[in-house]
Amino acid sequence: MHNRKIEVFKKSVTNNFNFLKASQNIKDAYINSIAIDEIGFLLPLCFAHTNDNALMQKLTIWRNENVHVYPTQFEATLESTKTWFKERLLNVEDRILFLVVDNKGIAAGHIGFNGCHNNQFEFEIDNVVKGNLDSPKGIFSKALISLITWARKTINVDVFFLRVMEDNIRAIKFYEKNNFVMTEKIPLIKETKNNILSYRQAGKTEKPDKFFIKMTWKPSAHDVGQSMILTAGPSISSKESLYAYDAASKGWNNEWSKYLTRFEQAFAEYIGVDYAMATSSCTGAMQIALMALDIGPGDEVIVPDQTWVATANAVRYVGAIPIFADVEIDTWNIDSSSVEKLITNKTKAIMPVHMYGHPARMTNLMQLANKYDLKIVEDAAPAIGAEWQGKRCGSFGSFAGFSFQGAKLMVTGEGGMLVTNDKDLYQKAFKIWDQGRNPSRTFWIDEDGVKFKMSNIQAALGLAQLERVDELIEMKRRIFSWYEEGLEGLPNVLLNKEVEGARSIYWMSSIRLEPTSPVSRDNLIKELKSRNIDSRPVFPAISQYPIWPVKQEPKPIAFLIGNQAINLPSGVCLTKDQVMYVANQIKEILK
Repeated sequence: MHNRKIEVFKKSVTNNFNFLKASQNIKDAYINSIAIDEIGFLLPLCFAHTNDNALMQKLTIWRNENVHVYPTQFEATLESTKTWFKERLLNVEDRILFLVVDNKGIAAGHIGFNGCHNNQFEFEIDNVVKGNLDSPKGIFSKALISLITWARKTINVDVFFLRVMEDNIRAIKFYEKNNFVMTEKIPLIKETKNNILSYRQAGKTEKPDKFFIKMTWKPSAHDVGQSMILTAGPSISSKESLYAYDAASKGWNNEWSKYLTRFEQAFAEYIGVDYAMATSSCTGAMQIALMALDIGPGDEVIVPDQTWVATANAVRYVGAIPIFADVEIDTWNIDSSSVEKLITNKTKAIMPVHMYGHPARMTNLMQLANKYDLKIVEDAAPAIGAEWQGKRCGSFGSFAGFSFQGAKLMVTGEGGMLVTNDKDLYQKAFKIWDQGRNPSRTFWIDEDGVKFKMSNIQAALGLAQLERVDELIEMKRRIFSWYEEGLEGLPNVLLNKEVEGARSIYWMSSIRLEPTSPVSRDNLIKELKSRNIDSRPVFPAISQYPIWPVKQEPKPIAFLIGNQAINLPSGVCLTKDQVMYVANQIKEILK
């Protein structure tokens, strides 16, 4: 598992850096830029700059003015700078450099990352050069923090560090002011080759000529908890901005479905199915699925009693009756033994939910479906990338639906996806999705249909999110690991943790209070809110709602979880300090 995490990290570094460096024009480079508060931008140096001789000359001057701060010290020329730019910047996958540009478009210097392919999830801050002494006050401090914030919210980085010569006192003080602390002294030996002075790391028996100071970013946590820590929140990178801009500016007429087509194809490939259809919501996707399966009035569909109302509402919308099964205490997902007791001659399908990103035990459910000749429609709304026994959720049943609502791991604002492996079912669902249109006659409708479509602009955002999804999953899993660390050994609190055979994406990190807890679930939520921690109760057993055509008693485990469980702050961009603050407040409240 650790190797998988490292592989995803390195791939994310490569993809994100290459994407930013790939811009062929300055317009795209500025769309991809990172805002520095309200005073400027971090503009990625990219292929569009390759033939910018004025910029190359400026970089050469800056290099020569600051040569004393580098381990290798030589006089740069315009040609050597161009060669360095192409071969040691643009073509190096784990290196990137940004121009620090003020709001007038004047370059103040540059800053970047280097050596980011490693097994420690570390980013080295590199090439920090202030070239314009007249730049706005504080722009480099803000640029440094903006760069770190961008990287932390985009890639699964654990550590940010830099190295600075020990005699560069001014730089050391600057970094200390920005929450960097000295963590290591690296001895260096001076040597000269071909009239070029350089420093290399000293051996154990060599007497050093000077030291490289390694400084690590350790931001103060004293502000954590001063503002509300939210339950959810997405990670939006430059890729989403560029794709959405392209769809908004060009995605009409002949290109009206450019991103829709790419998104659907890429999504199907990711899940491991043959067909995918973008929809306006997961609810709409599940309704189309049930219609395509000819499920309607008089039919019954078994759903979990612990889920969001949309699962059962999709059943109600086609005129069928949702029948509520209990859930498992360890997964919070539908319990196959409860399902089997509810099967009648009216039962047509089972709709498991991969609750909060934890996969249901699909092996048991598929055996049950085969035994009784039932259809499986997976509600995978919160579970893109989750796996059961190595197979991705959404690839088991006749259909599956996913959600990209704004609180999910992947977002398009609102939106969903319907997937299947069955060509005939796909074609039937497609016609329903297209309002029952007969393609052989213009504007001819000869069957029931719906209007649950996604826009091309939403699909552009979704495609960019999908291309980053594995790294987003690792960031979610890291948040859960922090909660495990912070809540370890706390009595009366049980984390909703993946079971054997499952790989959860931990869309939500959740806890369940034992009945012996000294504080009730609802009072814990209130107390957390008073300490600027947003949380939310897990869904109640939804059979209790008065909207269902057949009244049913709530199932005991679903009822227990619905009354005792909480979703903790789980936004993908949370810091460890924020998670630890939440954990510490829970411990203090429950002590």
